[in-house]
Amino acid sequence: MSTGGNRRGQPKHQNQFAWKPNSGNKINPTELGGRQRPFSEITGVCSRCKDQVDWKRKYGKYKPLTEPAKCQRCSKRNVRQAYHNLCTGCAKEHGVCAKCSCRVANVVGRDITEVEAERKALDEAILNARERERRTLLRAMNKGKAQSSEDAVTFTNDSNKVGDLFTASSLEEYAEVSREEEDGYNDEDEARIIG
Repeated sequence: MSTGGNRRGQPKHQNQFAWKPNSGNKINPTELGGRQRPFSEITGVCSRCKDQVDWKRKYGKYKPLTEPAKCQRCSKRNVRQAYHNLCTGCAKEHGVCAKCSCRVANVVGRDITEVEAERKALDEAILNARERERRTLLRAMNKGKAQSSEDAVTFTNDSNKVGDLFTASSLEEYAEVSREEEDGYNDEDEARIIG
């Protein structure tokens, strides 16, 4: 005899392991969401919406966009991320979440322009560094990329390996230190010579 759906309380059995979507199907690494082509980083949304999209990715419900969608404010086809309703320009201009359109003080993720500016600054630091530091930086960057392809979702929370290798707080400071080392002496040596 059935209980009619009025069961209350804890479940009868605890799951031994978490449910994984498509556990029996082998995923092609070259397909979107595979190892070689991970999903893009979630940007321009509030923390609540980011958690929702992360849940969809975790449990196999995420469907990426095949072509850009229309922005609900400017009506242009500029929305390039799945589940977003506004393009990045409109969301940034109005200071709202690109998914739920609510006003948000801090937005999760970085803008493409910020990423490109950081990339240019890093390239400049690599050019100014000595050969030994340059190779170390490139090795650390390649190691970071390899880790990001494995854990694409948690890359933003992990610490950057380049920052762990060098004690300089900024790229300009590191470039200045490396230039001083190339000269063979620093300000303290100069003070000793003069004094």
